[in-house]
Amino acid sequence: MGTKRVAVIGAGASGLPSIRHGLLYGADVTCFEASDDVGGLWRYKSHDTKESSVMKTTVINTSKEMTAYSDFPPQENLANFMHNNEMLNYLKAYAEHHGLMKHIKLRHKVLNIERSENYEADGTWKVTYQNPEGKVFEDMFDGVLVCSGHHAIPHWPTPFQGQNEFKGRIVHSHDYKDHKGYEDKVVVVVGIGNSGIDVAVEQSRIAKQVYLVTRRGTWLIPKLETRGLPFDVIMNTRFFSLYKLFPQSMLNSLVEYRINQRVDHDLYGLKPSHRVFSAHPSLNDELPNRIANGTVRIKPNIKKFDGYSIHFEDGTVVPHVDEVVMSTGFSFEFDLIEKGKLVPVTENEVDLFKYMFPVATSDHNSLCIIGLIQPFGSIMPVSEQQSRVFFANLFSGNQIIPKKNQMSEDVANKKEAMAQQFVKSRRHTIQVDYIPYMDELAELIGCQVPILRTLFTDPILGLRLFFGPNAGYCYRLAGPHTWQGARNAILTIDQRVRKATTSKPEHTNYTFPLLISTLILFAIIFFSL
Repeated sequence: MGTKRVAVIGAGASGLPSIRHGLLYGADVTCFEASDDVGGLWRYKSHDTKESSVMKTTVINTSKEMTAYSDFPPQENLANFMHNNEMLNYLKAYAEHHGLMKHIKLRHKVLNIERSENYEADGTWKVTYQNPEGKVFEDMFDGVLVCSGHHAIPHWPTPFQGQNEFKGRIVHSHDYKDHKGYEDKVVVVVGIGNSGIDVAVEQSRIAKQVYLVTRRGTWLIPKLETRGLPFDVIMNTRFFSLYKLFPQSMLNSLVEYRINQRVDHDLYGLKPSHRVFSAHPSLNDELPNRIANGTVRIKPNIKKFDGYSIHFEDGTVVPHVDEVVMSTGFSFEFDLIEKGKLVPVTENEVDLFKYMFPVATSDHNSLCIIGLIQPFGSIMPVSEQQSRVFFANLFSGNQIIPKKNQMSEDVANKKEAMAQQFVKSRRHTIQVDYIPYMDELAELIGCQVPILRTLFTDPILGLRLFFGPNAGYCYRLAGPHTWQGARNAILTIDQRVRKATTSKPEHTNYTFPLLISTLILFAIIFFSL
């Protein structure tokens, strides 16, 4: 197909693997990054900014092994749940290791992306961008990957009664940096997603009192599971995913029972009306302790603001509130692409094939959105897998992605399935199950995890593929651009998990306890039938 010129917009966790896989295909890749460094969301910004940013104390909600890119295992000594500094260093090390920095134009802001005059014939795009000196340029590309994330535009819900006259301060979690200035204050945090819980837990150590507001409660999933292992190392396995063979109601009851044995959600004021698999879970190990010691108190939705006071729907009143942090999620838009007309967004709903390709450009599929998903797992290996699909399709001459009517049908089917499983929410428009979605993408490019074949040719590896965590390395055993280090990376996951917490010699392989705990789980399901 010859050399392809490809633009990657954004040098964050989705942009970096996009550059990497473009180079593997021999593409001429140019990445435009508006800021002065790579890392995107994971580069903490202490100043006010419109960019996405973590809090100063943020740690990742998925373990390092399940977050890692498919050809760059994390170092043994890195924490299983990395602090944002470690996460940023991992991203920078990845970029350095694969020679990505020379393809990144820092402080180059993309102003517009539009189909070129020759688009109908060749699928090319015109990208307009501004350099650090403020000069505007245009350039032509055979493909464009938009990797700008979906945590940059804070969502402000309809104001509560009296909110605009509130005498305290109201900020969005997007602009919350750290605890400074909140000492000895009465703080109300609105929203019980991961950001809201993180803010409430941090504030509870220094504030006079923290109230955590939730409209419908949440199911709280611990990050640490059996033997203190990361939850996703246990749950995101092929064997564990067999739970889909059983009735959904039974699975909900079983998982809810297990969760409530750890923390009674009704007793702690957290129990929602929806089932556990009907909403994106909240991940936190510290909140129950903060509720138990009274530094965080759970409240229902706000009824009204009145001066410094806040009234709640259960009739209770907090007479004096100093600070309110609105952890009410984010919006996303694609005004960058033909002023938003090509990829319209309504209440965070968007029509994209596999959450990547606009149906309107199915004639070439030379533009896609990377990382616009909310998985039960880490976004990073999913973004990487998406970029592999894009380049495989681009260099095949658009032979991998199906025709327009099939793309539209897939979009409609996914919307219907999501509506059936999840409560209606702006949060549940881009939700995916990690393993099924990764497998969907793998099937498109022929990099499916070769479990059956490997069980015969390499039994040790085959067993690990079935019973062990389905990390990104598993998808580099087959298909385009296999990685020679994949087998060793898979077989040494246990070692790296262990070394994160102890330097003592390893005496136990985690495959056996993982297998036993999973067998017990399915035995419970079987005898419940």
